[in-house]
Amino acid sequence: MCFVSYCLKLRIITLLNSSVLREAYNTNYLLLYELIKKVTGQPSFYTIKKEILEPLNLNNTYGSVNDVDLDRVMSGYYVGYAQDLKTNDNDLMLATAQDLGDFLRALNDGSVFNNHKERDLYASLYEFEHTGLIPGYQSIAKYHKELDAVVIQFTNTVDFEGYNWNLSKVMYNRVVKILKQKS
Repeated sequence: MCFVSYCLKLRIITLLNSSVLREAYNTNYLLLYELIKKVTGQPSFYTIKKEILEPLNLNNTYGSVNDVDLDRVMSGYYVGYAQDLKTNDNDLMLATAQDLGDFLRALNDGSVFNNHKERDLYASLYEFEHTGLIPGYQSIAKYHKELDAVVIQFTNTVDFEGYNWNLSKVMYNRVVKILKQKS
């Protein structure tokens, strides 16, 4: 069962307005985490792992930085702050580029969903891509149909003023442009 159908089964999605979902991904993910935990009585990541990650064989996605060998986690920095942030547990999932790419491909080819109704519902709520920004890290990952490829950029130095984010978007778009020219 995919995450969306699981949320539908628990009547979670109906509590949320789709325009709000499109505008505040992280806030809504946190809300969904709390709702899943409350309804199932299980840690949210346990449910996500059983319902989504295991069926897709995504074995390198973790519910906490404490669940992974820190030698496998890149250092993360915030501009103006010297300490490495990789040991900070933000209570968010982390994944390898391979797992993230495989998940985005499954979203886009529909294999993460049980049927077209689930896919259509998900498409009405979310984009089939990922962007993220937390202290020390930011990421952009999108499936590009014309390339039949998922292009992922992980960045380990951030600020919340927007400069690094905007620079990352420029670099990401240049990489995609080069890939399109080469294909």
